[in-house]
This record gives sequence, C-alpha cells and structure tokens, in this order.
Amino acid sequence: MPPQGVHRGLRLSGKNALQNQIDIMLKAYHSDIKPSEITDREIYLKRRQFLQGGAALALGLTLPGCDASEPKPAASPPPTSPKKKLIAAKNEAFSVNETQTSYKDITRYNNFYEFSTDKEGPAKLSKAFVTRPWTIRVDGEVDKPQVFDIEDILKTFPLEERIYRLRCVEAWSMVVPWIGFALADLIKKTGPTSRAKYVAFETLYDPKQMPGQQTGLFGSGLKWPYVEGLRIDEAMHPLTLLSVGLYGEMLPNQNGAPIRLVVPWKYGFKSIKSIVKITLVEKQPPTTWNISAPGEYGFYSNVNPKVPHPRWSQARERRIGEFRKRETLMFNGYADQVASLYTGMDLKKYF
Repeated sequence: MPPQGVHRGLRLSGKNALQNQIDIMLKAYHSDIKPSEITDREIYLKRRQFLQGGAALALGLTLPGCDASEPKPAASPPPTSPKKKLIAAKNEAFSVNETQTSYKDITRYNNFYEFSTDKEGPAKLSKAFVTRPWTIRVDGEVDKPQVFDIEDILKTFPLEERIYRLRCVEAWSMVVPWIGFALADLIKKTGPTSRAKYVAFETLYDPKQMPGQQTGLFGSGLKWPYVEGLRIDEAMHPLTLLSVGLYGEMLPNQNGAPIRLVVPWKYGFKSIKSIVKITLVEKQPPTTWNISAPGEYGFYSNVNPKVPHPRWSQARERRIGEFRKRETLMFNGYADQVASLYTGMDLKKYF
C-alpha cells in the first residue's frame, strides 16, 4: 500500500499536483530506506527495460519503437569504413531508361535474412558489420584457384554503372543503379575447366555479426550459410554482375556489402549477398531457398509471370515508390538478351 498521505496529493491538479505527490512520497519513505538499499540508477533502468521486454514477449506484443522478433542493434556502432565514392562510367548498353528507386527505399527496404526477416531490420542490425578485411575464394573446376582481396578487386576490375530492374519473388520491384563488373571477368582469371558446368556461391557465416543466422528466437529457420548457384552459361552472361556499390557509393551493409551478385532476369533471392566463396562445379549445386521449400523456389527462379508462386500470382508487381501495380515482364524485361539460354526448356517444370 502507498504510505499515508500519498492520496491527498492526487486531489491537486497540474504540475503542482505532481510535485506535491513526489514530495509526500519522499518524506514517507526517506526515514525507512537506507542509502545502501537504493538500487543504482543504471541497474534499475536496465532491469526495467528487461521487464518491459519480457512482458511484451509474454503478451505477444511489440513495444513502441521495438521489434520483439529481433535483437536491437548496438547503440551508435562504430563505422567499419567511411563512405567511399566510386568512379564508374555508365554502361548505356546494360541500363534501362526507367525512374530509379530512391536511395532511401533501396537501403531501407531489404531482404537480408542473415540479419533480419523484417524489411527495415537489416539496415538497423548491420551497422557494425565488418567488411574489411574481406576475401573471396574462387576454386573448384579451375586451373588457377585464387583468393581475391576486396581492395585488389576494386583496383583490378574496371567498374561501371548499370541501371537494372530488380524483381523480388514477393511481387515487388525496384530499379537500382548498381556499380560493379561482369562476373565472367573474375571467373576467367581462374581458368575454368571443361568440367565446370555450374557455379556455386556462398555467403559469410558469422552468427555473432549476423543475428539472423542464430538459432532460436531470432533465427529465420533457414540452413546456413546461404548458398546459391547458376549454370555456367548464366554466370558467364554479360548481364551477370558482381556489384560493389550503388548510387555512386560503396555498397551499404544491408545491400550485401562488400560484394554481391546481381542477376537481373531472375528473382532477387538468386543475387546472393556478402559473398566469400565461388566454386565451379560439375553438378547442379544446392541453393538455400530450394532446400527450404523446393516446391516454391526452383533452381532457375527466372522471372516468369506465367508461373505463379504456390501462394500468390506473379503476373503483376508493385514497384516500390509507385501506387499502381504493373504487369510483370518475362525474364524481368531482359528476354531479348537471355531467352536463348533456355531454348527448348520447359520453364514451368524448370521454374
């Protein structure tokens, strides 16, 4: 029960009432509490936050400004490297003449399950992600397996800007001004053998930095590390890009820093992020989403409006930043360049 006299302060109103109530409570408790029994303010605040979070989880609620489904990012994490401008000439032959999605939307609306299953989560939770030093190993069916340092990559391969459409399997899309170079240029450096029929990709596995890779409450349930694959002719196609930046700057962490794949005629999840390994192989490699749900996500995953996802249509899409939906284009609008790769294939069977 409150000490005697506390209720009398409730009869007043406004600021005076609040101050009077506080004064009365202090007088009532002052003589009964020893200084040694007073909880340190910092410990009290931490305990209070813990109890609030626990109550929210127990009730299935989300606190204002909090997401109970994921850990909170560290406060003001130190940057891993300063923002760096990238010099890249625009490649008109590989760019679409469409309104580009805003930098804000591109960097705040992301699927990067290694950090979070929430669209805004990756930007929050990847701030302290360390992208230097970084290396990519290229091995397998090659004559000259190599380990490439990201800084050497930036110096070795001429960068260009390519404005590509990005179509997500979730039926939304963007137009992104990527900066990068053809994947084929990197692969050629290693001398692929005649047995190289496919190219397998692997992202970083580091649960300490990537909370989405953790098991339990904050995990996504996917098998880690994230892996993807292309047929060798798809990988060597001139449209297939290794991106190191966008909008004239180095890739933000949430967009797959420091280097990611971009395959514009396929659904976005094929464009694996934060790559650490590329392996040329003879047989079709496993891919993360195909392992997780083979009936929903095929190996090829070409954008095909005639093949619906089992749970929604792919005939239309929502361009981020626009109100009306638009028709989805075959191969995401790149049919003239890539349709010949699939001549004679049943694209419903090999979806």
